[in-house]
Amino acid sequence: MSGVGVTSDPRTLLTTSATFPWTRWAAAVWLAVWLPAYAAVWGWANFLHLCDIAVVLTCVGLWRGSSLLLSSQAVASIVVDLVWTIDVAWRLLFGKHFVGGTEYMWDARFPLWVRLLSVFHVFWPVLLLWALRRVGYDRRGWVLQSVIAAALLVLARFVAPALNINFAYRDPLFRRAWGPAPVHLAVILLGLVTVIYWPTHLALARLLPRAASGKTWHRRL
Repeated sequence: MSGVGVTSDPRTLLTTSATFPWTRWAAAVWLAVWLPAYAAVWGWANFLHLCDIAVVLTCVGLWRGSSLLLSSQAVASIVVDLVWTIDVAWRLLFGKHFVGGTEYMWDARFPLWVRLLSVFHVFWPVLLLWALRRVGYDRRGWVLQSVIAAALLVLARFVAPALNINFAYRDPLFRRAWGPAPVHLAVILLGLVTVIYWPTHLALARLLPRAASGKTWHRRL
């Protein structure tokens, strides 16, 4: 027997670290390839990007069977990855970018195989939704992700302004700074929470079963 846990609430799921007995190993293999490849080509500072930290934390969440980690990264990633996918598709179909941010995919200075690793953006939302269907959505996820984003925004200010990691120096729409560093970072964080994290949280909380801690049966996948 296997699978998700049983509780008095049919929309509540229980989970442990063995919830993903095969997927967790696939996640470990992915990190073993993806991490050194990205680090060698783009440098370790690249892992301050919210989308790249999301990859690491998602894999950790799969390894541990943590609904909280998986929920936080679903809040962070689903909308962003969909926009990334649309932008790449727009460039392929119409020869220009929809919103930008994927220009590096056509930059021949970087090895093609490393650029193609970024295609994870296409399937990551599916992976997260599948995982949360098994372990349930933890309603604290958006709070945890807001804290993670705040920390990464501060750290991004210690990286070269030209990189503008996480828009820590210039916003993505008007390409400008909104006052001194604390004010600008607060504006960006507020935008992330109100435009992406909170709406995604509301949707996931409505559509997915609730997570809970405790013992569970496990399904082999």
